[in-house]
Amino acid sequence: MSNAQSNETKFFDLHTTGIGYLNRIREVKPRKGSPFMATAIAALRGSSDDVEYTYIDCNVVGAEAEKLVRRCEQAVEAGKKVLVSFRIGDIWADAFTYEKGEKKGQPGASLKGRLLFIGFIKVDGETVYEAKPKDAGEPQDNQQGEPEASSDEPSAEEQQQSDARQRQTA
Repeated sequence: MSNAQSNETKFFDLHTTGIGYLNRIREVKPRKGSPFMATAIAALRGSSDDVEYTYIDCNVVGAEAEKLVRRCEQAVEAGKKVLVSFRIGDIWADAFTYEKGEKKGQPGASLKGRLLFIGFIKVDGETVYEAKPKDAGEPQDNQQGEPEASSDEPSAEEQQQSDARQRQTA
């Protein structure tokens, strides 16, 4: 009798959700490993009267998230305000030393994570994408030709498999 379930590695996921502005969309080509898409998100926090920003540098994971970020690339390059709702997985702090500028030689830190999901995209205040809400009932007609939320958001099992693959390549 085989007990394959007990041999599987289990992971704990830390998910951060919010809204923020996309910045610095780019393709990263590391010396070792495969190229990947990255972006910085200026996440909004605090009072709406006095908004503060927390910058999170993200690797874009998942085909749907990558497709949506690529759709925003030209708007970001054109200086438009691209606001997204997001889910970032497994954020961590990355310590570094400034190599130039006023802070040269001083220590710094940046937040990093994996962009997993985009719920909506607004370009200069106009909604250009909105994930369809998940419904446990029957599938809804998708007359606008946009992807359903089920294709945007992987199942728990798919997410765990994706997380495991990402950890192996990190």
